[in-house]
Amino acid sequence: MRVPPLVLENIEKVRTGEDGRPRRILQQVCMTIPAGRITVLIGPSGCGKTTLLRIANRLEDPSGGRILLGNQDIALLDPLQLRRMVSMVPQKPFMFTGTVLENLQQPFVLRKQDPPSPTDPSWSQSLAMVDLTHEYLPRQAGSLSLGEQQRVGLARALLCHPQVLMLDEPTSALDRPSGDRLARSIQGLCRQNHLAMLVVTHDLWFAERVADDVVFLDEGRIIEQGETAKIFKDPQTEALHRFLLYPPKVGGCL
Repeated sequence: MRVPPLVLENIEKVRTGEDGRPRRILQQVCMTIPAGRITVLIGPSGCGKTTLLRIANRLEDPSGGRILLGNQDIALLDPLQLRRMVSMVPQKPFMFTGTVLENLQQPFVLRKQDPPSPTDPSWSQSLAMVDLTHEYLPRQAGSLSLGEQQRVGLARALLCHPQVLMLDEPTSALDRPSGDRLARSIQGLCRQNHLAMLVVTHDLWFAERVADDVVFLDEGRIIEQGETAKIFKDPQTEALHRFLLYPPKVGGCL
């Protein structure tokens, strides 16, 4: 089955600042997230990257524009139905009280379906896709490191069989070897499942390693977008050139 891409058309986001004045967070953002490819969103802190993810998952609504999944406006979809098709793994994933296995069972619980038996090999297989072993299944999810929780959150999202998968700062709690393994896992998942993937990261090494396409956002606007090699090797604007020379080390974004 051909997976429809996610298309963002003229997305605007305006918030009221502390001074009571409107603040433009996103301005005329247009982009397509194609199936079978990984699109990575980069840009300085406060540029609107995470806000864009939240809007694509309807955790926030845009002030203007629309988002299409295939030919369907996501504003017309039930939010729970949408989030099964467009899954988001936040930087700090929510862990339900209980074991890793019980967390992986949650997509079935929410769909009011009986999950596979606790001894079913699919649980171990889902963890293996994110570089975790079956030994994690009985562990308390709340006791895991942030990096481990991120990977459990990714495995849980994949159990929903989404059409679009969005990741917010997936390497924020990982060392370089772990980030490299995650990059390989994400690439394999994208190709194998023909997923449309949108990743937000401050880690330019990871972005160059994992991305098929890169979008550079600054002050709420798309400044440049294109294939990864072109974006990193031949920036067309002074803003992107400067960003690549002096990338941020840590931190989130609006």
